[in-house]
Amino acid sequence: MVLKDKSDKLFETVVDVLSKRGIVIMRGDTIYGFFGIAPETKGRIQKLKRREKGKEFLMLVPDASWVKRFSDDKIPESLLAHWPGPLTIIMNVRAGAWNSDTVALRVPDDEFLRQVLFKIDRPLYSTSVNISGDREINSIGKIVEKFGESVELIVDSGDAIYRKPSTIVDITSGELVIVREGAIEASKL
Repeated sequence: MVLKDKSDKLFETVVDVLSKRGIVIMRGDTIYGFFGIAPETKGRIQKLKRREKGKEFLMLVPDASWVKRFSDDKIPESLLAHWPGPLTIIMNVRAGAWNSDTVALRVPDDEFLRQVLFKIDRPLYSTSVNISGDREINSIGKIVEKFGESVELIVDSGDAIYRKPSTIVDITSGELVIVREGAIEASKL
């Protein structure tokens, strides 16, 4: 199903599809992405992207208070100042809190997406719409053509203008390590 982003029932439809463990393609803060409830939709998203197993996806959470659900790491204020926003933080997972040793979290700077996250009360996987190793697909026509039969919902927000991806910072060692400089310059962290 494809819905225009101005549809009256958009919020309810997105929440319903995600709650039923469906995959939604929609625009996030930066580009179009695959979205699905974590961890249940990991295998489907890996298959859609043809991504090798073992690689984790970043997870979106509605606000910084959610960090304590996953980790005891102390996030520096210099990083928290960029949430919500295009900053992904990799941290250690508290024993028994998740199914891996580390987790990559981001609080999106998109009010619609944060409201969806609050409503479903679960983290969402988020990853660019593409086949792993290929460039992101920003054309809604190409997205529908390539993935329209493979996902439950595509939200049509028109063609996306390329934006830099999120900056990724790793704090697992207790030091701030820039993994990828993206929309936020390293000097501002």
